[in-house]
Amino acid sequence: MQYFVQQNSIVRSVWGKSDIILFIFAGAAAEFALNKAVDWLYFTGKLPADPLARLFSTVNYARKIVFSPMKDAHAAIDTLRAIHGQVESNRGASIPDWAYRDVLFMLIYYSIVSYELLERKMSASEKEEVYNVFYRVGSRMGLKELPLTYEQWLPARESHLESDLNYGEYTADLFRQYKRQLGGLRYLVLSEGQKLVVPKQVTTLLKLNENSLLRPLVSVYKMSRKIKLDWLLRNVLLPPKYKQQIEALNIVTAVE
Repeated sequence: MQYFVQQNSIVRSVWGKSDIILFIFAGAAAEFALNKAVDWLYFTGKLPADPLARLFSTVNYARKIVFSPMKDAHAAIDTLRAIHGQVESNRGASIPDWAYRDVLFMLIYYSIVSYELLERKMSASEKEEVYNVFYRVGSRMGLKELPLTYEQWLPARESHLESDLNYGEYTADLFRQYKRQLGGLRYLVLSEGQKLVVPKQVTTLLKLNENSLLRPLVSVYKMSRKIKLDWLLRNVLLPPKYKQQIEALNIVTAVE
């Protein structure tokens, strides 16, 4: 059976571990709140009502694509495009192509930096593999102006960060909703975790202190994984309603 992502791909190692996915989620939550096109999700009402669930939905679609046979992955991508198409129809306008690319670029960027934070540095070929997988997702969705390679993507990513982000009313509201859903302690952990993975432009716009309180704890957490105590830390940090969803993300797919 042909899969969308080869079974020995580094991408499966990234998207098969819940703690890596949590950092992808944390970084995307910060950057997405700054995106100039975030008003599109406010149009449906789903994002302000439950922003964490909306972000988990995006993460779950990405994960489903990564682990599905080719036919099922294509169906998931087509469904995702159809959902957005319906929103466009309801609003009577088109979501800008650059906004679609921004979300795709977030998944690429945070896949790499989150894996490198908790595992090891990726090789050039592994980064190319991450890019290629999401390039194929974007191509299937009909996105235009996608760079052909990882190296060509790097300046495109920087250009998007410079032109497509700003701190606006939706940004402030989303962070209020994050805090409401998570509570004070977990919100603090989210904020400190974001500092470890977001790019400089996001740090600047959110006025984050670059020195994360979690940085000294990363090594401790890596050790806890080796002695199988990482579940305890996740149980302390995660809201109860999301614990089962996060645990379900764990798949043994390590690429040595």
